Amino acid sequence: MTSTEFDAAQASAPAAQPPTVETWHAPPARAVRLHAGFLAAIFGVCGLGAMIGPLLAMDDHRATRIGVAFALLLLGPSLGGWIGARLRHQRWKLDAEGLWLRTGRLWWRETRVPASRVQHVDLKHGPLERRFRLATLVVHTAAVHLSGITVRGLDEGDAQRLRDALARQLDDAGDAL
Repeated sequence: MTSTEFDAAQASAPAAQPPTVETWHAPPARAVRLHAGFLAAIFGVCGLGAMIGPLLAMDDHRATRIGVAFALLLLGPSLGGWIGARLRHQRWKLDAEGLWLRTGRLWWRETRVPASRVQHVDLKHGPLERRFRLATLVVHTAAVHLSGITVRGLDEGDAQRLRDALARQLDDAGDAL
């Protein structure tokens, strides 16, 4: 295939459309892996640390101690990884009305933050998030019940665009609050 044939084929192929604002967006897979791995490590260390005293205090039953330690080494990180992997069920979207956040798989929790209630928007980048090019968006609101929402595991570029879009909505609304 020559370069002119390739260019003609590219021109005739439908162009990939950028995702619309009205669609729900999921966190990237690297965010889910990071969150699950971090919680697995925390659960493993905390579980083993909590049981080290009782394991060492056992006088008899060396096999029992080894079995309990092995079970903790498997169960703690497994539970932490399972809890951390729940991030994959988080979705967000931004529309003209404001920001929507949906979490959960069986029981959905949808939170809508109207643009008129947004006070300010923060981006947080921890050391591991910076390493994996991720960010956490914190939207502070003027609500009594809900002082803000946190959207974890955003791609760094998506987080900056989302922050800028919310800030633009704030600027467009003026100081009418």
